[in-house]
Amino acid sequence: MRYTILFLLVFSFSFSQQLSFKTINLPKVLEETSGLEIYEDYLITHNDSGDKPIIYFFTPKGKLIKEVKLDKLKNKDWEDIAADSTHYYIADTGNNFGTRENLIIYIIDREFNSKGKIKIKYEAQTTFSRDPRNEFDAEGLAVVGENLMLFSKNRKTLQSQIYVFPKTQGDYSLIPQALLDTESLITAADYSEEEDLLALTGYNYRGEQFFYTAKNFIANGLKKIDLKRFNIRVESAQIEAVKIINANEFWITSESEGNGFPRLFQLHLKP
Repeated sequence: MRYTILFLLVFSFSFSQQLSFKTINLPKVLEETSGLEIYEDYLITHNDSGDKPIIYFFTPKGKLIKEVKLDKLKNKDWEDIAADSTHYYIADTGNNFGTRENLIIYIIDREFNSKGKIKIKYEAQTTFSRDPRNEFDAEGLAVVGENLMLFSKNRKTLQSQIYVFPKTQGDYSLIPQALLDTESLITAADYSEEEDLLALTGYNYRGEQFFYTAKNFIANGLKKIDLKRFNIRVESAQIEAVKIINANEFWITSESEGNGFPRLFQLHLKP
């Protein structure tokens, strides 16, 4: 199925320092944490390439509670997890060198049973030769209404294409619906329907880490995204996951990046 383009625009961001956070070390088994969601009173995450298809449950204080292995799934390069009221969606979309032809979003229910696959490809991609500065990698996935939104990690332009497609099993050929001028490589996404709020994380080639919000995301429409950027001043970290708590509070996680432990951060936006 070809998912047709609606519009393609470039959006700018505003800069702010109104951000504070506290840090919690996570167990070393989560050294490649790459997605973040909520299950009852726990946070859940997964590692990216190199790990088994496992969902890890941990408390907001960083204590690992249990692991659930999803035997029917494969972890080629899991990069994000998103959720609605009935299902989770795991983005096996990591594509560092632009060589993959098997990009998948797995659908699982709230009991962590496999319920299907969403197979995707990029309509603009005509070659799959190795390219470390390709534009066909994506690490941010969010549920927005009846659709999924995938945010690209574009190493060519440091912008992020937004791809929109149904959250139902099928094969989809993707065309960008909008373009965010993030000036970074986007690593995670989340959307809150209650707050009508989008959150993203990213970094640039200088190692600077960023957190983004877009209020009234659906109300304004993709033509008028009001993207605000905040510096996350942490060292030896690559932020890989985000979860919205409310309009002013957020969870994010980072890989270990050689400092000994992956980390959980609770961000707070100051009024």
